[in-house]
Amino acid sequence: MRSNRFNVIVFIIIIIVTAVSAVFVFPKNLGVKYMPWRLGLDLVGGTSLIYDIDLSQVNQKDYDSVVSGLKDVIEKRVNSYGVSEPKITTAKRGGSYELIVDLAGIKDLKDAVRQIGETPNLDFREMKVEGENAVFTPTNLTGRYITGASLGFNNLNKPIVYLKFNSEGAKIFEELTGRNVGQNLAIFLDNQFMDAPRVNEKISGGNAQISGGGTGFSIDEATKLVQRLNAGALSAPIKLVNQRTVDANAAADSLQKIIFAGVVGTILVILFMLIYYKFLGLFAATALIIYTVLSMALFKSGVFGLVPGFTMTLAGIAGFILSIGMAVDANILIFERTKEELKRGLAKSSAIEEGFKRAWLSIRDSNTSTIITAGVLYFFTSSFVKGFALTLGLGVMVSMLSAIFVTKTMLKLFIRK
Repeated sequence: MRSNRFNVIVFIIIIIVTAVSAVFVFPKNLGVKYMPWRLGLDLVGGTSLIYDIDLSQVNQKDYDSVVSGLKDVIEKRVNSYGVSEPKITTAKRGGSYELIVDLAGIKDLKDAVRQIGETPNLDFREMKVEGENAVFTPTNLTGRYITGASLGFNNLNKPIVYLKFNSEGAKIFEELTGRNVGQNLAIFLDNQFMDAPRVNEKISGGNAQISGGGTGFSIDEATKLVQRLNAGALSAPIKLVNQRTVDANAAADSLQKIIFAGVVGTILVILFMLIYYKFLGLFAATALIIYTVLSMALFKSGVFGLVPGFTMTLAGIAGFILSIGMAVDANILIFERTKEELKRGLAKSSAIEEGFKRAWLSIRDSNTSTIITAGVLYFFTSSFVKGFALTLGLGVMVSMLSAIFVTKTMLKLFIRK
């Protein structure tokens, strides 16, 4: 009796979670705020630009900081064009770094390519407050005089930013701080304001610290400032090496076709399960629908924010459809093992329990090997394959949970004698 009550509670939780997920995935006509899917260029059309990052003039220890800062700069440039949800990523191939910029629906592509390819421009400006307005006066101090920026901590363990100038820059900085003691010195990157640290004293020697004012920096703020300073200071030009354009109409056609194929395939699988396994097939069909809704909610939310900016691509949809097939495999294994136990003369409840135990070993081993393969593909291949690997790996994980909780719970709840 207690076991049956537990199964009822689990089943109710499954139904509630599935209903909430369905509203999240399909809310357009339900009066709920709609969160649109984030689709890749191959599904909405647009242009993908691949740049090679030249780090030959950068110290190896600064590679990651410079690449991160450069990505941040390019994001700001792209956002100025009003592009709908641009996707900007970096990738490492062997010893080289690449910057991939995906632009959907951009009008002036030539101008965008020109501006994206420009080296970031960092400069310092004197700042004077006149009434409620701040007036910025350009100076001779630019990013070319900076040899690097780094993150450190003061005596109170608060994050600070260390800034180092070359010999020529040290002289300019000394003269500049000398005439601005008690004032703020503004830092601009690509003509966008970054920070305005207060000058407490004349600084000589070419070494400076930025503490973040009265409350100080958070670690994230200090890290971001270091990345932007290095992006504007260290020479890391980018070169366009590949450009791919996808027609919007062709992309829409591809999306319709793959959705149609996925729906038809799922319906055929459900019909097969109903015809071959009859009453048991009804459980498999229900479990498959629940699995599909939960997986789609997981993908749409970017794995609950753990994968920010997750974009669904054709390859990603293919991985998801493949994981649906593997979810069906798990149900088939459970049913076949249960049928074998029934032939041995076990009661239905005992046959279900024993059949699940025997099937679980095969389900666990096959799915674990698939998850490992998906992990290798995700971390060691191109961005195109990452979408396939992510949806396949996550889909298989959800299918394992579906087999444990959904299929097993329904069998134990509705077939007790």
